[in-house]
Amino acid sequence: MENKDWLKFYGKIPHSIQYPDGSLYAVLKKSIEEHKKDIAYDFLGKTATYEELGQQIDAYACTFYNLGLRSGDTMSIIMPTSPQGIIAFYAVNKLGAVASFIHPLSTETELEHYLTLSKSRFALTLDIFYEKIANIKDKVPMERLLVTKISECMPAVKKIGYSIITMKNRIRPDKSWALWLNTQDVFCDKPIEDTSVNKDTLAVVLYSGGTTGVPKGVMLTNGNIVSEGMQVAVWGNLNHSDIILAILPIFHGFGLSVCVNAALVAGARTILVPKFTVKDVAGLIKKKHPTFLIGVPTLYRALLNEKKFLTSDLSFLKAIFSGADTLPRSLKEEFDTVVKANHGNTMMLEGYGLTEAVTAIMAMPMDHYREGSIGVPFPDMDARIFDQGTTKEMPHGEIGEICLEGPAVMKGYMNNEAETNATLKVHDDGKTWLHTGDLGYRDADGFFYFKQRLKRMIKSSAMNVYPSEVENVICKHEDVKLACVIGVEDENQINRIKAFVELHDHGAASQEKEEEIIAFVRTQLIKWSCPREIEFMDKLPLTRIGKVDYRKLEELEHERK
Repeated sequence: MENKDWLKFYGKIPHSIQYPDGSLYAVLKKSIEEHKKDIAYDFLGKTATYEELGQQIDAYACTFYNLGLRSGDTMSIIMPTSPQGIIAFYAVNKLGAVASFIHPLSTETELEHYLTLSKSRFALTLDIFYEKIANIKDKVPMERLLVTKISECMPAVKKIGYSIITMKNRIRPDKSWALWLNTQDVFCDKPIEDTSVNKDTLAVVLYSGGTTGVPKGVMLTNGNIVSEGMQVAVWGNLNHSDIILAILPIFHGFGLSVCVNAALVAGARTILVPKFTVKDVAGLIKKKHPTFLIGVPTLYRALLNEKKFLTSDLSFLKAIFSGADTLPRSLKEEFDTVVKANHGNTMMLEGYGLTEAVTAIMAMPMDHYREGSIGVPFPDMDARIFDQGTTKEMPHGEIGEICLEGPAVMKGYMNNEAETNATLKVHDDGKTWLHTGDLGYRDADGFFYFKQRLKRMIKSSAMNVYPSEVENVICKHEDVKLACVIGVEDENQINRIKAFVELHDHGAASQEKEEEIIAFVRTQLIKWSCPREIEFMDKLPLTRIGKVDYRKLEELEHERK
């Protein structure tokens, strides 16, 4: 059956989209021209129209050009989700340069690695992160650091309040290599002409989660970013009346491409959230009425514990998508119940993606639900299931590696030919396929189902165990808030299954509760997939984007030996 046979269930999405052969900035410029007076972004209550965003980008581009940034150079953007980070991103692209996004909470060692790998001549960061960058300036190729304040783009009252609070922490950058960038003072009387680039020109470097020990630089072209943004816009039928809450950070593909770029490509509004707190996000939902909620499971779990969200009218929601981690069915059902009770007419749906393909490349159609499915590929993206380590396609219903082909697939890993060749492989059809390292299967109608990362699959008693499947069952227990499963070395089973569990009521942890949960899981899973032990934790560790950090738990277990 052809990969697009799911269209008989959902015929509103086109098979293909026409993509321009040019820069990302050129696509945004079209939105700026068509939506001049519409609001492009909202930051803590201060807004900018598309016309104003265009002027800000021009001004930044002038500044960067005058400092020496040229086509092919790299600027690292070490920023939270903020106007300065967004403006700099498009200004860098306008000049034909490359934007390398780095988590601002990265350690000095990590910063040194990222700045050196990307050969960044320039970088942009906040004043509060200046010192740790200054500490490594002699170890990296960076020539100039631009420093700004998060308060620069705040509304007047909040700006004054923030300035008072941070008065004691003011810094004095070394003027020989650091420069203050005040967004309000940057001016450009004659905009720099757009640099001519094509779709294959490198535009962005994002960093993978480091599953092999050292994070890899994922090289994404203008064509990659443009195509994925347009695909998301078409999939969600985004238009100028839509509002997306950008909770996920811009240094992650999900936040940068889906929550910001796709919105701006479509002429919609993006609400920039610099730092996640559940009270602030619940307040924004109540006040700003976003039409799209896009997040990770831990975000939605947190909202279910926030009174302000539970009492909000949700009739304005068009769609709710969860990605980046496995969505427990119990969480989906609980969230859907709250949405319906608060006058919402949508339900939570899953999507799937990875940084090596920008981010989301498939999702459930907005008016269709299929239990456990991560959906179907976006237009122009092909997804298939191949036998692990081969180019043999698996029959429907059988588990194999999820592989992707299409315009969103990365150019490769920066300065890492071996990893690139292991991930991007030319098959017999002559196409280059991205081997995701994720296991899953496809049903007869073309809907896909994620099982587990290959590297995370556990062998127990010679049988395959998929931690996400076990975690999903554990989370069905009414007392469980979060769960994470790992394999622990065992003489008899090679690996035995251990679960780390966070309860709604931490005080309920006991041996009796452990036995109760294990017995509950045994009623739903075959014996070798069931945990042999449970360790209760007050808080499970999370990654910087809010996923449960199973590697931390593996390290904890290893240290105890």
